[in-house]
Amino acid sequence: MTERMEKRFAALKAEGRPALITYFMGGDPDFDTSLEIMKALPKAGADVIELGMPFSDPMADGPSIQMAGLRALKAGQTLEKTLDLARHFRKVDADTPIVMMGYYNPIYIHGVEKFIADALEAGIDGLIIVDLPPEMDEELCIPALEAGLNFIRLATPTTDGKRLPAVLKNTSGFVYYVSMNGITGSALPDPSRVGEAVARIKAHTDLPVCVGFGVKTAEHARLIGAAADGVVVGTALVNQIAGSLTADNKAGKDTVDAVTTFVKGLSSGVRDARLAAAE
Repeated sequence: MTERMEKRFAALKAEGRPALITYFMGGDPDFDTSLEIMKALPKAGADVIELGMPFSDPMADGPSIQMAGLRALKAGQTLEKTLDLARHFRKVDADTPIVMMGYYNPIYIHGVEKFIADALEAGIDGLIIVDLPPEMDEELCIPALEAGLNFIRLATPTTDGKRLPAVLKNTSGFVYYVSMNGITGSALPDPSRVGEAVARIKAHTDLPVCVGFGVKTAEHARLIGAAADGVVVGTALVNQIAGSLTADNKAGKDTVDAVTTFVKGLSSGVRDARLAAAE
């Protein structure tokens, strides 16, 4: 676990609450607005930022995040520009962990060694690459870990006891539990089942277990955060951006404020959730 990530989760454990992890698509709806959103997230209560890398063929993303990626690509966003977002953010925030999330193809085209070096230089703390299973760890996971980047793995309701050790073997930073099968933006998961799943995963690892998919409100964040070490919100935040845009998908006057207000509400939810592990 990188020092920034380790410090953040240690501080949250001492505070007795889960992390609020916020996802947005880099470059949506344009680079400058995206940077404003990124800078506003920690002030609104985000503890960790997931920075989406737009890709033309996202297989696990629901319609909202697909459209965000298309808006970003149409506005000229590239992997290099997504790294630039992190570089600019680091000029004003040296403490908030940044996790880049996306697909392997843009990284492969960029070059794995170059990408890892560029990510570290830009202030990235971890990676979530949704289409690289443990069987392909030599491609990116192992080189990233050796260089000092966290590699965060996804676990799902279908990750059984036989598969879980392989998923956790080279995972660092935190475990991202996808609380339901399917694409992003699905219905709210059953909090009781989430608690059971988190307990099952924590029996195999000391890493924080953070839960995402389906969290849309402060109350959702409170319910899920009661059992998890972190609550991940993506689609609902992306929807706030989309709903604030003009008819031609340009940033509106309230785009950044809409995101800030929404994240403040989520933050109040996670701050009301008390973890049993932090008694």
